Amino acid sequence: MLIICTFVLILTNGPSANGTYTGAAYEGVGILPILGEKLNFILQPLFRFSSPEAIAVPITSLGAAGAAIGLVPNLVSEGLVNVNDIAVFTAMCMCWSGYLSTHTAMMDSLKCRVLTGKAIFAHTVGGLCAGIAANWIFKLLITLQ
Repeated sequence: MLIICTFVLILTNGPSANGTYTGAAYEGVGILPILGEKLNFILQPLFRFSSPEAIAVPITSLGAAGAAIGLVPNLVSEGLVNVNDIAVFTAMCMCWSGYLSTHTAMMDSLKCRVLTGKAIFAHTVGGLCAGIAANWIFKLLITLQ
């Protein structure tokens, strides 16, 4: 969990406000927002993320949903996410909560290591479907108001 969350934060955040690396908390290389911009043509219709930085939350939930949701207040204060994003985050984080570590241990204890890849794949699809469903259900509820 610690490794995944640290890795995602490094890939999400850029340098300090003046453009230099000082070694302070929340500094990184900023690759995920660039990747989010490149994949926006897919992510926008499916999840309606408000900013490319939003992609960090579901990716962090692969390690720990609590850590992923912990990213949200900072994104909200910077104006990078809205209520639709939070609905999608909640759905995906509930489905993906630490599943990379969970499936490996679970399949090992069941003596079914060969099924680990299939379990992770099924869980990945489930999380994506949860995010898409949350986006469209949120839109429907907003429209009905």
